[in-house]
Amino acid sequence: MLERYRCLDLCDEKGFFAGKLLGDMGADVIKVERPSGDPSRMRGPFYRKKAHPERSLYWLAFNVNKRGISLNIEMPEGQDIFRRLVSTSDIVIESFPPGYLDQLGLGYNNLKQVNPKLILTSITPFGQNGPYKDYKASDLVLMSMGGITWLIGDPDRPPVIVGGPPQAFLFAGTYAVIATLTALYYQETSGEGQHVDVSIQQCLVPVTLNTIPHWTLNANLVKRTGNRRAGLTSGATQRQTWQCEDGYVTLTIYGGARGVKTNRPLVQWMEEERMAPDYLKEEDWASFDLAKVTAEDWEAIEKPVAEFFLKHTRAELFAGALQRGLMLFPVYELKDLLSDTQLKAREFWVNVKHPGLGSITYPGAFAKCSGAPVKIQRPAPAIGEHNSEIYRDEMGIPEERFLSLRQSNVI
Repeated sequence: MLERYRCLDLCDEKGFFAGKLLGDMGADVIKVERPSGDPSRMRGPFYRKKAHPERSLYWLAFNVNKRGISLNIEMPEGQDIFRRLVSTSDIVIESFPPGYLDQLGLGYNNLKQVNPKLILTSITPFGQNGPYKDYKASDLVLMSMGGITWLIGDPDRPPVIVGGPPQAFLFAGTYAVIATLTALYYQETSGEGQHVDVSIQQCLVPVTLNTIPHWTLNANLVKRTGNRRAGLTSGATQRQTWQCEDGYVTLTIYGGARGVKTNRPLVQWMEEERMAPDYLKEEDWASFDLAKVTAEDWEAIEKPVAEFFLKHTRAELFAGALQRGLMLFPVYELKDLLSDTQLKAREFWVNVKHPGLGSITYPGAFAKCSGAPVKIQRPAPAIGEHNSEIYRDEMGIPEERFLSLRQSNVI
């Protein structure tokens, strides 16, 4: 759906995901990196544990669907080439510190003289202005200053961060694409480009969901609750994650009509296996009121339920829940995702061939679009892989000049 648009991607890891998403939707995304390669190429894990700039699984994952060129934009000749690229592009995304491109004569005010329709999307930790604009920040810093880390972990321990890839950068990349597409729509209707200023911190604050209204309306400071949930009107917290024979499942015990649909069939299931105490069988779940439940009441309810779950596997509990209409779900380990029947049915996993590495399994399209499929069209580029294709074939730079630029470390 974006196949007629070209995007120049100058981002480091803070903006990798934005370029990938645009590429997934068909844009011609050209990854521009220094001649020595982006430093993130040396971030592990590495393919078959061999450290090499072309074997970083982190790099390969977030730079799929991009062509790649090397270019030193700090050299005058490199800046001239970049301006030529801008003249035929629709979008530039970058994640340099505020003011860096301006110092090179490549800021928005300079580039719009080259291409008035250009959209420049800048992804930085705290945005282009304000007292924090020059601060550097990691995923840990941004998750913390965005308020999310405060909510993760057990109440009696310090906050923790989400494992895996940098979550802050993924949120920022998604919001950056939304803003860029909005600017692109405006460009189509007005003929004007604009500078899109994305603050990663600001992208994270809305993810805290109802914590701000809790404070604003009720002066209630939402805190970490571990594997439990607070705020269901009672003074007690409710367990949501339960250990079973081979892992964990999720289930929330509710009150009112919603609780009847889960609590009653759950107790009946426990009774079938002679694991339901009399007080659970005698409970009037239709009048079960969360507002009146004490911590002692919750403990009495949760203890036999926890014992019941420990006697079953995730698959057994999920199958039984589907049969009885319970809102119970397995907690997947990452390896479970590869064998999940739903993802297989939607052909989510895609095998991508990499030169020299063989076939690697990737997460596929984030959505299915009947008119213009979202898909992986090419693997992540090697350093300068498309230099000849873009500089010589598309820009018409003569062979002698091309070799000179390479020898002088411009490309």
